[in-house]
Parts: sequence; structure tokens; C-alpha cells
Amino acid sequence: MISIIIPTLNEATNLEALLDRLLSEPGVHEIIVVDGGSNDGTPQAALANGVHFIPSPPGRGEQLHRGAEAATGDILLFLHADSRLSSGGLSQIENALAGNPSLVGGNHRLIFDGSDEFSQWLDGFYAWIRSHGVYYGDSGIFARRIAFDAIGGIRPIALMEDFDFVRRLEQHGETICLDKPPLETSSRRFAGRHPIAIVWGWLKIHALFYLGVSPSYLARLYDSKRQTQQTS
Repeated sequence: MISIIIPTLNEATNLEALLDRLLSEPGVHEIIVVDGGSNDGTPQAALANGVHFIPSPPGRGEQLHRGAEAATGDILLFLHADSRLSSGGLSQIENALAGNPSLVGGNHRLIFDGSDEFSQWLDGFYAWIRSHGVYYGDSGIFARRIAFDAIGGIRPIALMEDFDFVRRLEQHGETICLDKPPLETSSRRFAGRHPIAIVWGWLKIHALFYLGVSPSYLARLYDSKRQTQQTS
């Protein structure tokens, strides 16, 4: 069984659409929404659809950590609320893992819904970094529960929780990237921000993380830079 863990913060509209898709999938699956303090009706949307709802302090790392602790499935899928999983997507994960017992997990080829040049460039960039074993939470990461537990799970850190987890998952065993169909995600996070500033911010955060700078400090830096770029 797949346990689908969805971290949310003010995602009522996106969550409704995602739950409609997931609840229409065949088979028995567990859906866990972990909310970081929404005030837009996100908790009500989750509860109205009968899924497992967990309140949490804000912070995606903490939310994913709590969701994984509550999950009962032998496969864990971490899915952002603004993701669009194609029909049959859950069966595709189950079939891939069942067909190759050596796989410990993986993710999906990611495409962005924006029609601008930067979003289109990102489609290719994300494919390139995936070929080097790098991917992030927005690409629908999944893992066998046994592998997830063996590497210590997702740590409840303030930033880079997905990158930190993926590095350990890749070291633990073979992974797969499901590319057909891809997982689509929103480009909204890039609105009003210059592409060069976005890429520079990524590089800076990664360099500081490698140097051992506290994820809590990095989260404050990331939020501060993003807010400055959005208002400039």
C-alpha cells in the first residue's frame, strides 16, 4: 500500500484538485495531509474528503517527518499540493517497485506548468540534474518504507530536507525516475522573480548547506531573499 504524504500551508484550492485525482485512483491507498497552520480552509478541505489530517508547526521538513511517522504503507510518496499526478500514477509506482526488488525508491520527471522561457528551461535543467542523482520534493519522491527507515527518514529541518533525504537515498541503493507521464507542478513560486536571481539563490543555499550552515539560518535567508525579489 502507498501512503501519500502531502504537506500544506494555505493550499485549499490546489489540495481539492489533488485529492480528487488521488481518490479516483484504483486500489487501497492512504492519504495523509499534514498542515502547517493554514487559514484558508485547507484543513476543512482535507477533512471533507475523509483523509487523515495532522496539524503541525510550519516547516516542510517537520510536516513530512510527522506524516511519515503516521504512515502505515510499505511505500511512502511525498507529494506537494500543487502537483498534478496523471491517472494511473500510483499503480505506476507500485509496478516499478514490484518489478525490480533492488529499487529503494525514486521520483518523477518534473515539468512546470508555466509557458515562459524560464519554466521551459527548468524542464530540461531538472532532467539534467536528475541524471546526476539530484532531485527535489516537488518531483514526487517515493521510497520503500524499509529503505526510508534504514536511512533515518526525512529529518525535520527547516530547509533542504528533500535534498538531504535524496542524498542518503541515492547512497542507500538503486532508484528510478518515472518519466512517462511526467509529474506537473506549478511555476507560481517564480512569479515576479528574475531567473538569474533565482539560480544564484539556489547556488548560494546549496553551497552554504554543504559548508554546514544551519538549515534554520538558511530558511531565514531563503525567505528574506525571496520576499525582497518579489517586491523589488
